[in-house]
Amino acid sequence: MAPIITRPSITAADLARMRDRLFFDGDKAARKLSGFWVLLVLAAVIASAGVVGDSVATVIGAMIVAPLMTPILGTLLSVVTGDRVNLVRSLGLVVAGAVTVVGIAWLFGLIVVGPVVAETNSQVAGRVHPQLIDLIAALATGAVGSFALIRSDISETVPGVAIAISLVPPLAVVGLTLESGAGRQSLGALLLFLTNVGAILLSGLGVMVFYRGFAQSGRKRGRVRRRFAVGVFGTFVLLLTVPLAVATYGVIQDTLARADVEPVASRWAQAAGWHVVSVSSDDKGTQVIVTGGLPAPDLQALRKALAEAGDADLHVTVVFVPSQRVEIGP
Repeated sequence: MAPIITRPSITAADLARMRDRLFFDGDKAARKLSGFWVLLVLAAVIASAGVVGDSVATVIGAMIVAPLMTPILGTLLSVVTGDRVNLVRSLGLVVAGAVTVVGIAWLFGLIVVGPVVAETNSQVAGRVHPQLIDLIAALATGAVGSFALIRSDISETVPGVAIAISLVPPLAVVGLTLESGAGRQSLGALLLFLTNVGAILLSGLGVMVFYRGFAQSGRKRGRVRRRFAVGVFGTFVLLLTVPLAVATYGVIQDTLARADVEPVASRWAQAAGWHVVSVSSDDKGTQVIVTGGLPAPDLQALRKALAEAGDADLHVTVVFVPSQRVEIGP
């Protein structure tokens, strides 16, 4: 007789263990809160320094130290258990923590010489243009985090989850770019943070449903809260997909534009003894940087070549960087 495979479920002991780990209440509340704020401030400083120094290793260190995952998962568990007090407390810590990180990064930016923006910093550039692929990755990572929370035997995966989900670095980018006057980049980094938070909540809710977590808080109340939570979390993530989809479409268009312009520009530049340094695209069009000896190549020839390739409607900006070799000696 084949063994009967039953769907796993969360026990009362599992819920008690998760409550003790995620909720900031009871006799240990003061100790947990002090630990949370100390780690958060340190993570904000580390993340800000890592972004300013364009250091991947330092930013990863901030991801590991950052404690924001705890109140986010606490928000999820509050919904599952129907605990309104801890729901408000956990959400409050997420919001207050996010504002604190942004504020610290903004202050950090005041002591930095020069703006910290995407054009000159790869850590910023990687966090100000979130796409749909970031949402997909965050959904998967949130599911892993919830699964590791439920299964105490695999809790060692949590550091990997912290690195993958990236909560504090985007907030540090928000503060630094805001201080640098790059408002649109700040909004992009904030969108990435909200995407990660929404994905954690939505995928985590799915994991809790799979493990029958709502059954521990009463079936009737559990069904009502589950339906409401799915609606709120789902709507939140759905609203986030709109700007993410727009950004993804823009990236695809930019990639296609670069693919069209680069070979045409390379042939045009080579014909005049010049060469293409780079081809990049943004919302203003495509920029081609070329370098070589004077005289500069004929722009009308490039315009004609683009028209023949079917790209006459593209807005292309050419940046000439003349180079000249002069030998001085006896």
